Amino acid sequence: MYLGIDLGTSGVKAVLIGDDGAVAAQASAPLTVSRPQPLWSEQDPDDWWAATEAAVLQLPGDLRAQVKAIGLAGQMHGATLLGADHRPLRAAILWNDGRSSAECAALEAAVPDLREVAANIAMPGFTAPKLAWVRAHEPRIFAATRKVLLPKDYLRLLMTGEAVSDMSDSAGTLWLDVAGRCWSDRLLAATGLDRSHMPHLVEGTDIGGTLRAEVAARWGMGRVPVAGGAGDNAAGAAGVGVVRDGEALLSLGTSGVIFVATNQLRANPAGAVHAFCHCLPGMWHQMSVHLSAASCLDWAGAMMGLAPADLIAAAEAEGAGRGDELFLPYLSGERTPHNDPAVRGALLGLGFDSSPGRIAATVLEGVAFAHADGLAALTAAGTRIERLAVIGGGARSHFWGTIIAAALGVRLDYLAGGEVGPALGAARLAQIAATGAAPADICIAPPVEHSITPDPALAERLAPKLARFRAAYAAIKTV
Repeated sequence: MYLGIDLGTSGVKAVLIGDDGAVAAQASAPLTVSRPQPLWSEQDPDDWWAATEAAVLQLPGDLRAQVKAIGLAGQMHGATLLGADHRPLRAAILWNDGRSSAECAALEAAVPDLREVAANIAMPGFTAPKLAWVRAHEPRIFAATRKVLLPKDYLRLLMTGEAVSDMSDSAGTLWLDVAGRCWSDRLLAATGLDRSHMPHLVEGTDIGGTLRAEVAARWGMGRVPVAGGAGDNAAGAAGVGVVRDGEALLSLGTSGVIFVATNQLRANPAGAVHAFCHCLPGMWHQMSVHLSAASCLDWAGAMMGLAPADLIAAAEAEGAGRGDELFLPYLSGERTPHNDPAVRGALLGLGFDSSPGRIAATVLEGVAFAHADGLAALTAAGTRIERLAVIGGGARSHFWGTIIAAALGVRLDYLAGGEVGPALGAARLAQIAATGAAPADICIAPPVEHSITPDPALAERLAPKLARFRAAYAAIKTV
């Protein structure tokens, strides 16, 4: 057995796979996000550990006893500041926190070639601007900081005693030389840090520590190796076999991502495209990132007293591409292509005939339109996508898939087990680390359960709404 642990924003998922790669068991435990001030998004790292233990201990004990290795995946960019005792000095600042816009501008001014080295534009979601904010606003905490770890790597520290990270997750900090796959001293110095503050770097398929005896005893397993692992999106790609140049996936989780594997670094920082290392040696990837995706369904459902499944049912009964309503899904700002943490969502074109079903369909359309913007930014970077493997909680809705396929003009392939997500990829990385197997032999695509091809009639109905959607961003930005 191989154990994959995925530290998400809304919960921790633990998955066990056998030697054949099949999922043998899975469990999860919830997490909540704290928003103490506008633009802020934080979590207590101790809650991550409690949820991890809760998820792991839900797995059958006889299977846990057979675990040969563990892999880690997790939400990217989070700043976990540790003191000399390796304890958190404050709540972790998360990927969707938008407080550090001023620090982003200052970093780019201080390091004029930052985009060339980091392969990305400075965004508040990344880790380096968060540390610059702490340095300016919480100087005592900054002075006491001895290590900065990404969320999943804080779990590793508690599991193994080692401060280690992988290339894919570290590429989202703005401290990594992404082409060279190493820390950049100049980028670190721009935030008042040096390599002593950073974890040791390994590839996702390398061993990044050994489970501590006390944790192994509590979890009912041996002192097994812990793989380097991956950021959540790279792990999700490994889980569904998106590991070769040009292969792509669409992730519909709390946030939304279009992910493309590349055999070389292909950056487009001007379009707010993310260009990171993949979790496999010698590979990179591009992403368009949208801060709100399936979370928009939760929000809209709460506003109308509908569970997400009921919201989708109401939307399907209404049909897509109808009415004048528009939804801009910028509930926590937006990354690709706008890099605008301050913009907020909007419902436009409401009238007396705007029924709950119409609004529900409009929310689904709005998220699809945001992904169409992301696809356009990837296309501008020279990427061509003809099919997308679909993963994440939003992958369960066939109706939503028809809207997305029509808006993007791309075929969607729904994979068996695609909802398992990054935890499956983490388990596969554990298997590679423990066995030395070739990644291509382990990271294979699950069978396609069904596909959705773009509906020309629906695409025609959505086209004018997409044009209005793009015009509406400039309008709401001014107010």
